Amino acid sequence: MNDNLPVAIIGAGPIGLAAAAHLLERGLEPTIFEAGPTAGAAMEQWRHIRLFSPWRFNLDAAAVRLLTPAGWESPRLTALPYGGEIINHYLAPLAATPELASRLHTNARVLAVTRQGMDKTHVRHRDTTPFIVRVEQSTGELRDYTVSAVIDASGTWSTRNPLGTSGLPAIGEEQAARRISSPLPDVAGRDRATFAGRRVLVVGAGHSAANTLISLSELAKQEPDTRILWAVRGDSPDKVYGGGDADGLPARGQLGSRLRRLVDAGRIELHTGFGISKLTDSERGVTVTSGDARTLVTDVVVPCTGFRPDLTMFSELRLDLDPAVEAPAELGPLIDPEFHSCGTVPPHGAKVLAHPEKDFYIVGMKSYGRAPTFLLATGYEQVRSVTAALARDYAAADAVHLELPETGVCSVDAVSSCEVPGLVEAAEGCCATPEPVLIGIPTGLTHGRSG
Repeated sequence: MNDNLPVAIIGAGPIGLAAAAHLLERGLEPTIFEAGPTAGAAMEQWRHIRLFSPWRFNLDAAAVRLLTPAGWESPRLTALPYGGEIINHYLAPLAATPELASRLHTNARVLAVTRQGMDKTHVRHRDTTPFIVRVEQSTGELRDYTVSAVIDASGTWSTRNPLGTSGLPAIGEEQAARRISSPLPDVAGRDRATFAGRRVLVVGAGHSAANTLISLSELAKQEPDTRILWAVRGDSPDKVYGGGDADGLPARGQLGSRLRRLVDAGRIELHTGFGISKLTDSERGVTVTSGDARTLVTDVVVPCTGFRPDLTMFSELRLDLDPAVEAPAELGPLIDPEFHSCGTVPPHGAKVLAHPEKDFYIVGMKSYGRAPTFLLATGYEQVRSVTAALARDYAAADAVHLELPETGVCSVDAVSSCEVPGLVEAAEGCCATPEPVLIGIPTGLTHGRSG
């Protein structure tokens, strides 16, 4: 690694800015590229959602040390923040500190990362050759930056899983794009007009689907012409319903019980075994066809099908990825949602996140690939370890530790992240709890899947 060159950080969300703060403490120079107009641009899309992990698990230690001299006041650590509060009271002030503001490039989309003067087939001197990061500016101009190392913290928000089965888009999905909402629409606020008085189909058997369905049911009380349809691939929605009053995690039980009552009362029209094969857009709505030729006609489709990483920018790098979840190979088996939840993934750092491409790391939600069990606190420990490794402090890099409640700090919703987000009403009195609210999903399978 050439210490005279900066370290590129892709993404100015919570993990990316934390990485920058840790690099500065290590005496290394960060350069941050954010595709959006501001720090936390992806989180801005779900600012209306309240997290089920308290503030104490959403703050990075190095970031707090950077903020404190500027007069920043810590929020109440046991309170449960909205996405917008994290932006307003943490990310925006952090990005505005002189140390980070001068190193942050917004409206700067990274298109590719490679080694200077060589593609992935070249070996000689590869580990000591600087990286080139190609960036597209808002004007469309392209610029290449020479850097010593790369930390990708860009997340997965921009690449949702398709509506179709087998991992592929349904036939006609692209043509029907105008009928497909964002994965976490603000049903009661910003996006109300999209849903009020219309036919809405929610696709998915995770808790993000459950929360959207419940929000739509509240809207339907005020807008009686709103019709709510729910499609899942499986034969039963029982995984979403959970254990009800007997559920070991009360908030999950309350959410599931509430959803079951809405379905039983006929306020939500449930369609099971509905794997989508085709979408046909027309003036009267979009016709959604299942693999067994059943059809539903709706005005809007809400895709609660999870997310996946966009790895196209790294086609000239030597990566070692798990074939199932597309996480770093050593991390993949530790986070596979068939076997693990937020609380069962062990702490891990630079060694586990390393690739054959020296000094290149994928961190944060994107490091989990298609697995939906990521925690912000886990990402903060990742970047602490990675930045120590880049500073060649291997003892600190290897000393990985993370203290979480026994069940993890998972939410009752999942946008490929156990942190994000959940219904405010899901846990009665949760905001006044003096200790972290132990609300979790014991199986990762229910997250970010279409059932």
